[in-house]
Amino acid sequence: MATTRRIADPSFRASEALANDLQRVHVDLIDLHLQGKQAHWNVVGTNFRDLHLQLDEIIEAARLFSDDLAERMRAIYITPDGRAAAVAEQSSLPPFPEGEVDTTETVDMVTERLYAVCRTIREVHDAVDEADPTTADLFHGFLEKLEQFAWMVGAENRVANKTEPTPIHE
Repeated sequence: MATTRRIADPSFRASEALANDLQRVHVDLIDLHLQGKQAHWNVVGTNFRDLHLQLDEIIEAARLFSDDLAERMRAIYITPDGRAAAVAEQSSLPPFPEGEVDTTETVDMVTERLYAVCRTIREVHDAVDEADPTTADLFHGFLEKLEQFAWMVGAENRVANKTEPTPIHE
């Protein structure tokens, strides 16, 4: 008996432009996870334990977000590329230094990287939303959490009403 081959007719298939936008975010999230681990292993100094534990939260979120995005990419017929070479070549994040890093420097570098991922998401958001509002909904959740992390981590090095970013008062 001959087998019948069934061909799915997807309700939506991503464009190349959408695939490129999602890949940009995907590699940034993977790199955030990896750099977070590098910071986690090598941070030293004042408030070490609190920052060490907070980095675990950021790392776990970045890992989950990259996985959620990769699975969404597959659902709309995009093949995500999370290989080390792709991440190294495509990530918009600056490299994290090797060796021990003081807590104060780590706070600044992690905050910078969190905002870098947020910038990438915001840069592609409108095009993604136009092409696929479902994926844009994922981005909203990512931004909410990543910007909260950036605020919380960055607050460690701020001096109230003297260092940027100064809160807006009505």
